[in-house]
Amino acid sequence: MLTDRQKEILKMIVQEYINSARPVSSNEICDKLNCSSATVRNDMAALEELDLLEKTHTSSGRIPSEEGYRYYVDHLMELKKMNGEDMLKLQIIFNNNQLQLSDCVSESLKLISEITNYASMKLGNTSHDNTLKEINVVPINDENLTVIIVTNTGYVEHKTVYLPNVKLDDVKKTVDLINNMIVGTPIDEVSKKLEFEIKPIIANYVDEHERLYNAFYSVFNNFTNPSNINIMGRSKLLKHKEFSNIDKVTELLNKLDDDNMQELAKTIDVHEVDDNNIHIYIGKENNIDDDMTVIETNYKTGTEEGKLMIMGPKRMDYDRVVSLLEYIKENIEDKENWYG
Repeated sequence: MLTDRQKEILKMIVQEYINSARPVSSNEICDKLNCSSATVRNDMAALEELDLLEKTHTSSGRIPSEEGYRYYVDHLMELKKMNGEDMLKLQIIFNNNQLQLSDCVSESLKLISEITNYASMKLGNTSHDNTLKEINVVPINDENLTVIIVTNTGYVEHKTVYLPNVKLDDVKKTVDLINNMIVGTPIDEVSKKLEFEIKPIIANYVDEHERLYNAFYSVFNNFTNPSNINIMGRSKLLKHKEFSNIDKVTELLNKLDDDNMQELAKTIDVHEVDDNNIHIYIGKENNIDDDMTVIETNYKTGTEEGKLMIMGPKRMDYDRVVSLLEYIKENIEDKENWYG
């Protein structure tokens, strides 16, 4: 059980280390608490004995341990009120009626990376409650066309496919076949229906049936892929001293490389948290990197669901990041009626 003074000392050390990235001495604490150095040293020793503080090899000061950060987050942290500039920038994004909700989420996370120097991630997919309303195609030229998928909630997804030497009339026949047979199917079941209901009969209607089937199957498979990951600000992490070692940088960037995103998604999803609260995973708790903190929350609207994540050093500005994520969550929920 910590005394009030020990709690205040731990809080001050965590906040000072977050801001300065250097060990905090007892003299700095004395100046702020207006008490003797012997008293502060005794309390710091007690905090170290409890594994809440630790020494470094290069300084006589103390830094928070992983347990110290956890105690701070659970018992001492006070959420910061968002400053007007941050709020205005986020409001501009969410008030832009030209952006779909998924674009607003991505743009807001990109902004958070810019203003915090942390990496951010959106891990999501179209809601399983969506059903296929219709599919359309728009020819771009003789070899490329855009496939447009519309769900019952009004969510729109599009992808350009390359189909040289395929007659436009065959493309339209394929679209009509899909619209006639699988409209109303839940989005995450469309690929299966294409395989077992469309594929066996498409050869009866069009010439290049194999290529057309593969093209449309690929579009739907990408649309319903549960590991739709978008990581922003990876290079921002390199600005923090925790990731200045070349070996550490290489290891970290490899983990966040596009080629490893599928495995990264499985690693993060290990928590299987279903609620919509904000959760903080510090160091070994996050199963990604012992020197990192991951702050995440789930979101779900009528059109999509997923996770929002901010990743940075354990020496993270916790209260500010939590406030920013809370604000984004509120705005996502306010946008639910976009597609209703």
